[in-house]
Amino acid sequence: MVRSVIAFFLSVFTFSFLQAQPKYEFRGVWIATVDNIDWPSYGNTNTESQKAEFIRILDMHQRNGMNAVVVQVRPSGDAFYPSQYEPWSQWLTGTQGKPPSPYYDPLQFMIDEAHKRGMEFHAWCNPYRAVFNIRSSSIAANHISKIHPEWFLTYGDKKYFDPANKAAQDFVVNVIRDIVKRYDVDAIHMDDYFYPYRIPGKEFPDAFSYARSGSKLNKDDWRRSNVDSIIRKLSNVIKEENKLCRFGISPFSVWRNKEKDPVRGSDSRAGQTNYDDLYADILLWLEKGWIDYVTPQLYLEIGHDKIAYEKLLDWWSRNSFGRHIYIGHGLYRVEERAAAWKNSNELPNQIKLLRRYPNVQGSVYFSSRSFNRNPNGWNDSLQNNYYKYPALLPPMRWIDNEKPWAPIVEKKITNNIIEFNVKPDPRNLVTIKYYVVYKYAVDSHTETFGNIPQYMNRVVVKPEGFNLTDTLASSQFSYRYVITAVGKNNNESEMSEIAIVVQPDGKWQFYKP
Repeated sequence: MVRSVIAFFLSVFTFSFLQAQPKYEFRGVWIATVDNIDWPSYGNTNTESQKAEFIRILDMHQRNGMNAVVVQVRPSGDAFYPSQYEPWSQWLTGTQGKPPSPYYDPLQFMIDEAHKRGMEFHAWCNPYRAVFNIRSSSIAANHISKIHPEWFLTYGDKKYFDPANKAAQDFVVNVIRDIVKRYDVDAIHMDDYFYPYRIPGKEFPDAFSYARSGSKLNKDDWRRSNVDSIIRKLSNVIKEENKLCRFGISPFSVWRNKEKDPVRGSDSRAGQTNYDDLYADILLWLEKGWIDYVTPQLYLEIGHDKIAYEKLLDWWSRNSFGRHIYIGHGLYRVEERAAAWKNSNELPNQIKLLRRYPNVQGSVYFSSRSFNRNPNGWNDSLQNNYYKYPALLPPMRWIDNEKPWAPIVEKKITNNIIEFNVKPDPRNLVTIKYYVVYKYAVDSHTETFGNIPQYMNRVVVKPEGFNLTDTLASSQFSYRYVITAVGKNNNESEMSEIAIVVQPDGKWQFYKP
């Protein structure tokens, strides 16, 4: 009986639980620092209090099953880390340019805390916004807008880097290079703010820059070429500094409406779009391989009359160009009391829909604070259902496809306690991110899966190795354990030696064929 169970182990082991949830799934949450939206809370300028608050945030998201955080570290030409280029953010200490006291490096602290929980850390940077509010923002004397005022354009109540200014472009590129060079960030992430959203009745004031450029392109194509230029430069420097660091963009939900582009546009009626208003040609960047993932902000609900979630989900899934797609969910709409978001099934239905598309690899939620009050019981839904088991972060095989060696596993049984001693294989050339422990149970009499199987029992973030004990709870079952190692690019090793535990004579023992 045991022999026949072993024979179909590998096929059934993988198949049985993939029906419930994906093995690979990106589960992220945006943590916005601009205007103290998510962290640190407004007025919280104390170092230890900030650290404690961030830890509470991470612990909440870890309970909810998240495996990544996207944290805003450069919200407006400023920094949540010590920078030779830009001043400390006003949203960290209350005054731009003022360092934290007692001193600490928030970015390093946040990366360390995320990584020790097995979470990826994506450094969210705004490329063009330089002054959040020209009337009320705190601006330090060494802010680049004061050193090089000719690089900037004022539009509405904000000041922006001029996207056409090559010196300004190079400055932004150097800022990003500095982050990737000094910090172990898993990705650089940029949101939807390229050329700013249009203000009715006001044109973006770049007529002089256009005339000075002497470009033969029409103005719209010229603006798009300016954005293309910085994206290409950023892509190059990120990979130069760290080939495993990803580059992701989180665009507005609509690339182009079908009305403007009947062939490639989406079935939508957005008032502004990436291509025609923000001058961000996301599809070009995907097609050229300049970016590794895209997180479209599908913040509206299923069945929306102009920008329906299900229609845009389908459109983006058909336009991935082999890159990853993580869907952005508008959880904040619960706070706005939007009618559709009072429906407790809205988010679960969105998750179930996206899981039908093989070209869609996960979700990111805006924003962190929306989870604080367990809206519509969705924290519970994630913990007990949709994210009940851990998911591995999807590997990006175009970046690197090298797997670590399977871990070396020593095992023993004492009464009904099984113990594993797990060590990395000394032949490894791949940095190990974490280990994955798989466990499942098979009915010893019927060879059927019982009601207590677990697909991915736990993720252990101890690259140097670890000890693990587990209780063999029921004599009705034979238990199977497998342990794998996951590398820096999320490639998983082959399986370790399988531990098969049986109780043929009232005593637990390893099965020996």
